[in-house]
This record gives sequence, structure tokens and C-alpha cells, in this order.
Amino acid sequence: MSINASDADRIRRAAATALQGHWKLFLTEGIVLVVLGIAAIAIPPLATLALTILFGWLFLVSGIAGLVTTFMMRGAPGFGWSLVSAILGIAVGVVLLMWPTSGAVSLTLILIAFFAIEGIASILFALDHKRELTGRWGMMLASGVIDLILAAIIFAGLPGTAAWALGLLVGINMVFGGAALIAMALHARGSVRTQPSPA
Repeated sequence: MSINASDADRIRRAAATALQGHWKLFLTEGIVLVVLGIAAIAIPPLATLALTILFGWLFLVSGIAGLVTTFMMRGAPGFGWSLVSAILGIAVGVVLLMWPTSGAVSLTLILIAFFAIEGIASILFALDHKRELTGRWGMMLASGVIDLILAAIIFAGLPGTAAWALGLLVGINMVFGGAALIAMALHARGSVRTQPSPA
């Protein structure tokens, strides 16, 4: 099924209208990300510890919830695999909460993968944004490139940098991502102001 030029133009206009209609949400999210990012950069070991503990609680709570639902549906297919998954979640959560410093190394490895994937996705998003909408796509492209650089920095510094790298690099990522959202929101706001009002 092919999309003709008028359909593509309609989709482009709908995307631009949605962005212009919700520019305040993008702006708010961008400001929150920048503020949290600056806090993480200012105190990276604390941010690393906080992230490790947060992930520990997430794994623990999801593991307990999975265990409860697994036993509630004992007769369902895949009971054994569900049980293993729930116990693994609980075990990972306990380990991260009991030994957050060693857990930070494991989370740092996950962060490397996250930054690499997010960097590629941000670059592709920016290139799509360039084709479909005009505006501050360059900031999103820069954010993607920064993500890839951050992934390389974390990997090069293991294991010694795991204590502080997680908090610092997440903070940098949040600042750049927030700045990109702020730039897009301000561009969308400017587009709303320049549009002629309906007669």
C-alpha cells in the first residue's frame, strides 16, 4: 500500500499541528530534564547511588508482583518460566539494594547499551524530523551524537569509573536531551505565533 503525496502532506501537517499544540508539555519536560541533569552532574556519586537503589526497588517490586501473579495463575502455561523470572527479579533487586556499589558496575554496562541505542535512535529521529518538519532538528542530532560519545567514554573507563560515571553521564544526557526538547518546543511556539489566525 503506497502513500500518495497528498496523504504524506496531510500526515506532515498533522505532526506539525500536534507538536505546535503541545509545545508547553515539551518545554516543561525539557526544563525538568535540564534541572535534574544539572543536579546529577553536580553530585555524580550520589546520583549513581540513587539510580542503583531505584533500579533495585524496581526489580524487587516487579519480582514480587510477578511472583504473586504467577502463583495466582498456577495452572496457566509457562508457570515455571514465570516463576524463574519473578525469582530472578527479586534476587536482582535484593543484590542491588544490599550492594549498590557493585551493582553500579552492572548498571553501567546496561547504561552503555542504553546510550548506544538511544544515540542511534535520536540521530534517526533527527533525520526524520529534518525531512518531515523544519526546525531545531540539529539539537536532536547533536544529542544522539553525544549519547554515542558517552557510551564510548563509559566503556573506556570501566570498572574504575562505575562509581561516578553513571550519575555524571546520565546528568549530561538529561541536560542535552532537555535542551533539545526546549529548542523544539520554542520553535513550535514560534510557529504557532506566525500562523495566520482563521478568518
